[in-house]
Amino acid sequence: MSNSDPASQLSAISQAIRAKRERKSPTTQDIEALEAALVADIEAFDLDAAERRARREYLASSGAGMSDSELVFPEIAPKKLSAAQPAPASEPPPAEPALAEAPLPTIAAGGLLDQLRRQAEIRQREIHSALAERTAINEAIDQALKHIFFFLHELVQQLNIVKPGIPRDYPLLEQHQLSRLDWQEGFADYRTQSQSAGALVELVSFSYRLNGPGLLAIGRDGPAVERFRSMLFDFGLPFTCKEFKNERQYVEHAEFEIRSDVSVSVRWRADFAKGAIIVEARNLERLGSTLYTLRPEAVDQALLDDFGHVVLGQPNRFRELAKR
Repeated sequence: MSNSDPASQLSAISQAIRAKRERKSPTTQDIEALEAALVADIEAFDLDAAERRARREYLASSGAGMSDSELVFPEIAPKKLSAAQPAPASEPPPAEPALAEAPLPTIAAGGLLDQLRRQAEIRQREIHSALAERTAINEAIDQALKHIFFFLHELVQQLNIVKPGIPRDYPLLEQHQLSRLDWQEGFADYRTQSQSAGALVELVSFSYRLNGPGLLAIGRDGPAVERFRSMLFDFGLPFTCKEFKNERQYVEHAEFEIRSDVSVSVRWRADFAKGAIIVEARNLERLGSTLYTLRPEAVDQALLDDFGHVVLGQPNRFRELAKR
């Protein structure tokens, strides 16, 4: 019995099973022959060939492969080695050849990409140039403000000791003015940007207080009372007010007593966007606010000295030098 006649094998096995069920009494010789044939068929059965045949039949019936079940494909299997032939040493699989890089196409001069490339290069140069110029201006403002702070810090230290008289009159109304004022105390400070923004000096503040003897008494009537009160608040002048009202509780007259106490402040503020230093002064040369604009290049020792003369109420060219 061979593996090519599976029908005969199945028939013999079926007869043996049927005989056992019918309780027949076959001879011992027949049973031994049947057992020997079964063992021989099992030993000769090719499991690999049966598996390959079953796979081909499955593919043919399921439509996953060729529809013709009679087609036979060659098997790809390693050669069997004989017992006398030694097994060759295992070799690593050959490396796959690297894909050759295709050469990039040449961009024709004058094409769209070539034009855009030239425009991008020009734009990058412009951006780099503008950034370098802006950086230089910002550093110039930073250095100018540092110079201003060092000067003002030294100035207030000396004036806080000397406490000189300031020969400047501050007109208030008509014949009324604040005069004979003396230096009381001054202070200088600065502020920088955050570290992430560059830590550049962005503000220098300078303030001081002047004081004179006596009180200035001024009377105002009707609507002028509130206007005068608001003006005193704007100038930062300390005062007291005594009001006189009529039967309808309307203020007809008020008497103001104003102390000769003037607070002066000057803020040197960096305007990095405009590349300038803005000077915001309050009660410096007169009561009220004054605004100056300086270029950082204009800040030198001559300008700072003349600013010191302004503070002391002496002749100066500060306004002229600030316009340079």
